[in-house]
Amino acid sequence: MITRSIPAGFQRVRRDRLLQEERHDSYKTRGKLAEPTVCPHCGAVFHGGRWQWGISAPEDAQRTSCPACQRVQDHYPAGVVVLEGSFLHSHREEIKHLVLNEAERERAGHPLKRVMAIEESDSEMRVSTTDMHLARGIGEAVHHAYQGELEFHYNAEDAHLRVHWAR
Repeated sequence: MITRSIPAGFQRVRRDRLLQEERHDSYKTRGKLAEPTVCPHCGAVFHGGRWQWGISAPEDAQRTSCPACQRVQDHYPAGVVVLEGSFLHSHREEIKHLVLNEAERERAGHPLKRVMAIEESDSEMRVSTTDMHLARGIGEAVHHAYQGELEFHYNAEDAHLRVHWAR
């Protein structure tokens, strides 16, 4: 078993428990947006009380950035997945494809769940996401496919999830 120190401000989360945000996420939309509202950056449309893909909006629709685009512009992820270990080094491309496939599967139905960046070094792969549940899903998908050690650390103050996988 790999023992890691818990980053300051974070607490370990059991894998069999759902995360409940203790504080309001400042990137979530406050109040009700006019419908339809279009994100000028990604084209998602706020309709039926949520952001959706594939909805056509009139030319005069209100325009505002969706929470995911705001996070990307601010470089402020809601979740970070850190993958490392000798297994990653020898299976880097297939693990990266798994991460991208999981992210695309989630993004197809949920416009606010996106990968912001994938940073790679010799020793690790770091995936930042706009949604902490996407980070958790990526970690669980990698763990399901390749086993290894999986840990979740949640910082309630920042509504931020850090996922660590190693093998």
